[in-house]
Amino acid sequence: MLKQHLSFKLSQKLSPQQIQLMKLIQLPTQAFEQRLKQELEENPALETGKEESDDFDDDFEDTYNDESDDNETITTEDINIDEYLSDDEVPEYRTQANNYSADDEEKTVPYAAGTSFNQFLINQLNTVTLTDDEWSIAEFLVGSIDESGYIRRPITDILDDLAFTQNIYTDQESIEKILRIVQQLDPPGVGATSLEECLIIQLKRKEITESIELAITILEKSFEQFTKKHYKKLIQKYNITEDELKTAISEIEKLNPKPGGSYSGNTRMIEHVVPDFSIKIVDGELELSLNGRNAPELHVSRDYNNMLEGYKNSKEKTQSQKDTVQFIKQKLDAAKWFIDAIRQRQQTLFVTMNTIMEYQKKYFLTGDERNLRPMILKDIADTIGMDVSTVSRVANSKYADTPYGTKLIKEYFSESMKNDQGEDVSTKEIKKILENVIKEEEKRKPLTDDKLAEILKEKGYPIARRTVAKYREQLSIPVARMRKEI
Repeated sequence: MLKQHLSFKLSQKLSPQQIQLMKLIQLPTQAFEQRLKQELEENPALETGKEESDDFDDDFEDTYNDESDDNETITTEDINIDEYLSDDEVPEYRTQANNYSADDEEKTVPYAAGTSFNQFLINQLNTVTLTDDEWSIAEFLVGSIDESGYIRRPITDILDDLAFTQNIYTDQESIEKILRIVQQLDPPGVGATSLEECLIIQLKRKEITESIELAITILEKSFEQFTKKHYKKLIQKYNITEDELKTAISEIEKLNPKPGGSYSGNTRMIEHVVPDFSIKIVDGELELSLNGRNAPELHVSRDYNNMLEGYKNSKEKTQSQKDTVQFIKQKLDAAKWFIDAIRQRQQTLFVTMNTIMEYQKKYFLTGDERNLRPMILKDIADTIGMDVSTVSRVANSKYADTPYGTKLIKEYFSESMKNDQGEDVSTKEIKKILENVIKEEEKRKPLTDDKLAEILKEKGYPIARRTVAKYREQLSIPVARMRKEI
């Protein structure tokens, strides 16, 4: 038997305006401009530029401090559309919240135009005389080359794929023969099946000298010893001097380990960084400004308001007129929501970055990363009275143009550790000191992680060896053995 019962439950849902605001906040300048353009195209009730009656400063800070809302001379609150519609007719747009996650954003990736890397190689194959089957094998091999320029798959797998997908039955020797032809294409080293082979191919394309011949021999017969930097063993094995080994290694270091990346027409993502903020030092004080492209001049269309007033004053109330009124009111509401959201976005961005700038004032005045204070998202959120997620949206996607370069804002955040005096210091400060210590070390005898931990302890930062190893890896610095030079 079915039972029915009532239960009460509290739930929190975001309004469409809140969702719109959160999405706008996380957009960097260029993406914001695209979003603004899209909104202007989709909503005829939203217009850009000033109206004749507007009289306010272009500067964002004045806009932020001005509570009069002069740039919006028409407001939808002045229109009592409910008097026009009957009580039992609720416009459909009012019931649509579209309450999906604020993170459900459209992600578009721009790509470079031009010939792809794969097509670039195919074009070179057209100059080689091959039979139909050889051409098919060569084309398949080129198609197996990744963005770095390597063929990562075993020849046996390629052999099977040719049989199943291309109906070409051949043997491993024939594939290797065509592979050697592919490896003659540009850029040098393309089509290699390993780093060792890639470097050797490039060396063999050079004019052979004693140092290059030695470099080829080392890579062909002692690649493992070379990668592990067992230089003394190499000197003994080949009965050479230290200078001869150094010259051979110098030739190897000139090579490109990723030949595919050297192709200028290679299709890859283009990333244009447009600073969202600018920080300058004026008379010894910090000055913050928001990129003007983030503060567009928008207003609600006066024509749309006049249309609505016309329908409102009309004596005949047909269903068609009611539908038109609902459409106009929807567009006017959407236009006002968007204007309000942009204004709040400007305020949120400016207040958040200004607080970060003041928090890290010593760093921004000097540029010394050792002056970065420990700072987490909650520190800023508590100061400005906003949610941590809001600060995160600003920090993770915005850039600041500073006297020391353009940097992602989240780079100014770091955890804290205690020094030997019990003071909180930024982990970035410790990493910077660690980086400097490694930079100044004797390269013939690099410092181990244990020794680095001892040096940091002497400098007042008592951290464990495993923490040193973690920071070193985060700085993309190899272990001591791999930093060794002759």
